[in-house]
Amino acid sequence: MLKAELRKQYMQKRKTLSSDEVFLLSEKIFDQFITYFKPLSGQKIHIFIPIEKFNEINTRIFIDYFLKQNIRVFVPKIAGQLISVEVFENTEFETNSWGISEPVSNEDSGETHFDYVITPLLYCDSKGNRIGYGKGFYDNFFQSISPNSKRVGLNYFNPDESIDDVWDSDIPLHYLVTPTDVLSFFRGFE
Repeated sequence: MLKAELRKQYMQKRKTLSSDEVFLLSEKIFDQFITYFKPLSGQKIHIFIPIEKFNEINTRIFIDYFLKQNIRVFVPKIAGQLISVEVFENTEFETNSWGISEPVSNEDSGETHFDYVITPLLYCDSKGNRIGYGKGFYDNFFQSISPNSKRVGLNYFNPDESIDDVWDSDIPLHYLVTPTDVLSFFRGFE
């Protein structure tokens, strides 16, 4: 199936979720992530902040946990391109023109190696190819960081369709975490 069709289909599926379903499914995804990856104090994790109007996975659960475990947390900010800003419990946030919460700071951490890059998506197929919102921010970001950083997508839904129009510039994920599974797409990170 083509990206445009899958994007539309999965945006619609996500819209049908109630706020209670988003919360419960997000907790299950969080539990799957923690159980499978067992993140440790001192590790560096880049993680998106959810766009609530799009019913994205509630990653605030993850962020709160990471900060309490002394795991370094970095979040994206769009400053012409996607930059990575380190955040702390007292970091101030503001809502940008797209309705996304971002740190007030425009200071790029300069960090290029993360233990995990937790990535937003609308859909991911069984080969790790992801569909986002079509702006290419994460594919560009993936090119600028260490290839050893584990790219982990979060989704409410397991893959059931192939993406037919994958481009050479699309960078696949290493893992997908859903409420019921952790899928691995590449060897060498197990």
